[in-house]
Amino acid sequence: MIRKLILAIIVSAAVSPALAAQGSSDEEAACRPDVRRFCHAVPEGGNFLGCLQKNRDKLRRPCRGVLESHGL
Repeated sequence: MIRKLILAIIVSAAVSPALAAQGSSDEEAACRPDVRRFCHAVPEGGNFLGCLQKNRDKLRRPCRGVLESHGL
């Protein structure tokens, strides 16, 4: 689930193919608690990125950093 979130972030940011394959475990770990807290109702394969963006002001600093690092 988190891997799909990171992939969606990377693809949405239109970054290079080399970076798109990366999706670091640190980035996943940074957003995992926020996904569980705010996006638990999003079905598997759903719009986790949209959920995080909707709740951006409530996200923990590490997850906001992940979004910002991908231009979101």
